[in-house]
Amino acid sequence: VVGHKSGQWVNPKNTKLVRPRSAASEIDWPRASSKWKSAIRLGCGSQVPATSEGPLPIAFAGRVWRASQTPAAAATIATAIHNKYGLGDVIAALSHSKAVPLTVREHIERGARRLQRAKLHFGHGTDNALDDAAALVWHAMRLPQPVHAEHYARRVTARAAADIDTLLQRRIDERMPAVYLTGKTWFAGMAFKTDARALVPRSPLAELIEQRFAPWIDAARVDTVLDVGTGCGCIALAVARYLPRARVDAVDISAAALALARANRRRHRLTSRVRLIKSDYFAAIRRARYDIIVSNPPYVGAREMRSLPAEYRHEPRVALAAGRDGLDAVRVLLRDAARHLRRGGLLIVEVGNTERAVQRAYPRLPFTWLEFERGGGGVFLLTKEQLDADEHVR
Repeated sequence: VVGHKSGQWVNPKNTKLVRPRSAASEIDWPRASSKWKSAIRLGCGSQVPATSEGPLPIAFAGRVWRASQTPAAAATIATAIHNKYGLGDVIAALSHSKAVPLTVREHIERGARRLQRAKLHFGHGTDNALDDAAALVWHAMRLPQPVHAEHYARRVTARAAADIDTLLQRRIDERMPAVYLTGKTWFAGMAFKTDARALVPRSPLAELIEQRFAPWIDAARVDTVLDVGTGCGCIALAVARYLPRARVDAVDISAAALALARANRRRHRLTSRVRLIKSDYFAAIRRARYDIIVSNPPYVGAREMRSLPAEYRHEPRVALAAGRDGLDAVRVLLRDAARHLRRGGLLIVEVGNTERAVQRAYPRLPFTWLEFERGGGGVFLLTKEQLDADEHVR
């Protein structure tokens, strides 16, 4: 789980804020790099000069700071801003002229510096502070999609700046994933409501779904698909979107997660083709058989659970923890999947960083380990016939 990228697009390193190359981008905020220039050094002896009109008001992050005519008071203001925002922001705030509201781009860059200094963990749809800050700024500003270059130059009002500041501070104080704060994320090009009832969508399976499971199966012959452990429903609903002829069953043991999935199903108008079922693995589907069974199950072992960054504590434990070695869920899937697959059917499972543990536990199974252009891994594929041929899994 830790460090896995989502199906969302992540920008290459060492690039600047730019307009996305296509409107089909999955990310819910402007594409941005994970690099930015270091803060400007504050010169020795810097202070705010006196003005003939009295103390100069300074608008910064939604608050009004007033620069004193005295060096001592000016230093106090500079220290207060520096403690919260950093050296580079002190110069911009304590300026010689009347303060001008910051732009969206400037708020993203300043927010990124705050998040970086807070030593947060980034692993829930973004892998760096700049993308996290962009998500929060875009949400606070209620900016539209698709992203256009002129959005970056828009000036931010004091009220919006205060909203941005609140979101950034919550991200730092609560260590809550940014998409839980915004309530929305993207998976396989589709927007999903997301909250603490289910995992944040971030599976590399998005890329495989977009490719309609090619080259592993002919999409034209796929009539039925089962998603085991559906969470917010992102995998099941994306499958239904990319395989418009298929009917999809999605099971989860959590009633709360299924409620969230229902909201997403209504949003995408897929109620007629996606069935949500409360079930412990295959228990409630009886003798149903499928062309594809896909799952992003719990796969975090006990030791890793104890060392997860604080951000993961906001996600449901039942969706992460999988026993001592992280393989409890995988064992059930390998044991029972074959009887629910049609001839030539596929079992596709994400196991993340327990890949080696799976290989050690099942040395005779001919796993195919999938690779993804957008990053991520730890996903295996087996056919029904391969599962049937190995008695070790039963």
